[in-house]
Amino acid sequence: MGAAFSFFAARLGGGWLIPGVRAEPRTQRGRFCSKAWPRFFVLAVLGFIVRLPALPGEMVWDDSYLIRDNPFIKSPLFIFEAFRHYLFLDAYSAHYRPVQNLSFMADYFFWNGNTYGFHLTNVLLHVGSGLLLFLLLEKLFPSLRRANSNIANHAPWRAAAFFVALLWMVHPVHSAAIDYISGRADSLAFLFACAGWLLFLRARDSIRLTVQIALYTLAGFSSLLALCSREIACIWFAIFLLHLLIFQKAMSRRALLTTIVCSLSIVAIYAGLRTLPGARPIVAPSYGWPAPMRVVLMLRSLGDYARLMFFPANLHMERTVVAPENYLSNQQWRQSASIEYLSLLGLFALAAFVYGCAKSGAGQRTRIFGASWFMLGYLPISNVIELNATVAEHWLYLPSVGFLIFLTGCALDVSVRWRKALVAFACCAVAALSVRSAIRSGDWLTEEIFYQRTLAAGGRSSRVLANLGQVYANRGEYAKAEMLFRNVLRMTPDYPIARNNLAEVLVREGRKQEAEEILASTTKATETTRKEYPRTWIAVLNLALCHHREKDDAGALAIAEKARHDYPGVWEVIRFESEVLRETKGPRAALSLVETFARENWWHYGASLALGHLYAENGELAKAEAALRHASWLDMHDAEALSFMAQMCLRNNRLDEAYATQQRAVSRQPDEPRQYALLSDILEKMGRGEEAHTAQAKVSQLHALAMAQPVATH
Repeated sequence: MGAAFSFFAARLGGGWLIPGVRAEPRTQRGRFCSKAWPRFFVLAVLGFIVRLPALPGEMVWDDSYLIRDNPFIKSPLFIFEAFRHYLFLDAYSAHYRPVQNLSFMADYFFWNGNTYGFHLTNVLLHVGSGLLLFLLLEKLFPSLRRANSNIANHAPWRAAAFFVALLWMVHPVHSAAIDYISGRADSLAFLFACAGWLLFLRARDSIRLTVQIALYTLAGFSSLLALCSREIACIWFAIFLLHLLIFQKAMSRRALLTTIVCSLSIVAIYAGLRTLPGARPIVAPSYGWPAPMRVVLMLRSLGDYARLMFFPANLHMERTVVAPENYLSNQQWRQSASIEYLSLLGLFALAAFVYGCAKSGAGQRTRIFGASWFMLGYLPISNVIELNATVAEHWLYLPSVGFLIFLTGCALDVSVRWRKALVAFACCAVAALSVRSAIRSGDWLTEEIFYQRTLAAGGRSSRVLANLGQVYANRGEYAKAEMLFRNVLRMTPDYPIARNNLAEVLVREGRKQEAEEILASTTKATETTRKEYPRTWIAVLNLALCHHREKDDAGALAIAEKARHDYPGVWEVIRFESEVLRETKGPRAALSLVETFARENWWHYGASLALGHLYAENGELAKAEAALRHASWLDMHDAEALSFMAQMCLRNNRLDEAYATQQRAVSRQPDEPRQYALLSDILEKMGRGEEAHTAQAKVSQLHALAMAQPVATH
């Protein structure tokens, strides 16, 4: 076994990993092994293979909101508009991640709604990050070598960089940042930050001024993209400057000061960009934890993260290291004492970092750098400040690199006779982590699988239960959905989403009176709950819809009008009120509401489409065409605006315009039968009977294919 692993290590780097193993002569085989591409090949292939199970996955968690319902990814027109909005349009979070939206825009352009392409991009971003990490560590590790180190050549450091990158790439703790489409902000920030650092190093080594200027400019731009991908990129700047100030001795004072000033300037530009979105009420969590409790939580989270790095068995999205209900009585105090092993584990991890940094040896500087990297990445997520969770697996995406670098520093001080065993252990760790990653990737296949496995792993939160209940409700299993929603309300009585979902289930079960009572009480409570929960307008809107269904349009309009003032700028509320006005008073009564919203939100596809319909119904055909044409620019794959324009042209006997417009609609939705049906009608009226028959045959063919498709069951 030891000989096999020695052979593996020698093949990857020409015998550089294990002192005492003689490098092969520089034969053709030796030259092949000394090349870098085999290591890149191993990193890329293994990093891709372990994530394959997630590629066919559906949209889960926030994916529907950030992809299916996200207006800012539907057209290249929004490239600059994305910088003027937070990631979540109507939530309370202040996540400013325009580059994440730009990446979704690129996926939507190429893949439309096919989630396979979105997942593929996530995997490629992670693999690319791993390859850049390998290149970066190859360049950084030699600077960590002691002056009197007996490891004088670069080969062991290249080996260390390879194994750190490989272990990081296959580690299952990163699943939520890779297998979860909406989690790609971590890998985007990592990719651009790594690229920026590498460009800086390349520019510093260049001797041509023009090349230096170009590379430094690209490095700064890449770093800015990292900041606009995720806020954690600020920590990359801290790590970068730490390395320059403490570990990199080759720079002059002038160059060092220039670099610091430029880095701070990039952060200042990012701070300026963050002022572009309009002000919104930020509801920050406030648990009122005293300082001693925060210290305990910091140790618990550190212990949990250390445990996950070594033994990533219990992985799920809804992690926590505190449950306030466990501290309401003496008995619950005793029952919750078991969680304190995490505090002890965190204390042990902290002591290990301190001891490793203080212990002299060949790997001391590496351990100091690794511990510094980890702690800089850990402090913002350590509970020293209040976040929306006490721990989260994807928060380890950046700090885990420092953790692995620290372990590398420990390995460098191991005696020569144990290094073959270390290589064997590292290879076994790669294999075990790869298998665990592949299993974890399977958790993201469907919403039902994701929520069920989250619950089985201990993530029994109100949100998970409510989302699983909605899955059952959408499938028509109303009894199971009702049971889950009632369980959620026993845990969190004021949770508006669960109350609204329960009311919807009761309506479908025929219990309308009970549903209306729940909606009425939920609506009354929104004065308080909307300060804590986003999208509480859904319950208000459903109550108005109940009145509308019962022909109480006056009551529905009164509720909708109040909701419009309580929730300004919510299109769903405005759309409902305008529809009721259109049905009861005609299109002109609804126009002012929709016109105002469309004017203030030029990017909103639904508003422009509704405006076009209202103008057409009101007989203002020129305005209708202008609004519909504008709508057709706002979604590169939706064809509803184009089809309606084609119908208008057809009714007005403008057949050539109708044909050209409907051809565009067909090209956008080539698998939609109704687009060919309308095209067939236009061709028939143009007297092109044979082409009309061909289009109608396409309709029949698509319907037959749809009937032949197996119904998906979970």
